[in-house]
Amino acid sequence: MEHHITIPSEEAELAATLHYPTNNKAGAPGCERWPLILICHGFIGSRVGVDRLFVKAAREFSAQGFLVLRFDYGGCGESTGDYGAGGIDIMIEQTRRVIDYALSMDCVDLSRVILLGHSLGGATALLTAAKDHRVKTLVLWSAVAYPHNDIVRIVGKSEYEKLEPGGAIDHFGYSLTTRFFESMSLNQPYEQLRKFKGDVFIAHGTADEIVPVDYAPLYQKLFWLRQEGQCDLELIFKADHTFSSQSTQEELFTKTHEWLSFIHKRKKDWNDWTI
Repeated sequence: MEHHITIPSEEAELAATLHYPTNNKAGAPGCERWPLILICHGFIGSRVGVDRLFVKAAREFSAQGFLVLRFDYGGCGESTGDYGAGGIDIMIEQTRRVIDYALSMDCVDLSRVILLGHSLGGATALLTAAKDHRVKTLVLWSAVAYPHNDIVRIVGKSEYEKLEPGGAIDHFGYSLTTRFFESMSLNQPYEQLRKFKGDVFIAHGTADEIVPVDYAPLYQKLFWLRQEGQCDLELIFKADHTFSSQSTQEELFTKTHEWLSFIHKRKKDWNDWTI
């Protein structure tokens, strides 16, 4: 069962789609508490995803018993607002507003709130989790590590150099302002990740030509330096940035679900121990 909804934030009305579990093991909406996955899309993306990646992911995970909420950041997809006028700070706040909405429902298991971010959405998810302790688990797909440098590389250095103070550049119809790029430079995921105490799953394609696959093992190393929380890495062989082939999508979904199931079982087993 899927519902299209609108979530208010200060800057925009955020279009979203809520997927209820379809495995019929947890009863009807409102009768059980389900684990929640919130999907954060990437740069100038949408809740649909390239090749419908997020639609397919949401339906796959809802079939496994998860409540899934995917949404468009302000100025993207069907949401109102101006994407290029703000930056990653605004995306973090919008993500927190989506969390507010999701946790206002009485069918959410508060111990299993999962942020899943792809590309720039991965960096946004991590930075949100570093601030918001309601997030218990992170899933990072092809995650950006240096927001400013990575987005400048995607936009093109020659185009970025045309940006004048207080001005904007046109990128596929999105007007990206100096504020947008300044926000990217001020937010560094590698510096903030130690503030997140939960478990992390990282997946990256070995054929990713947009975001370097080398970021993934460095992310894992830094997450393991924390005093709390586990971090596991899965490299998807021959997968591109958006896992566009059917085989790499299936592997991505399977590995992610298996890891989430393993983490839940491990915590449940440990909670059954008494001293």
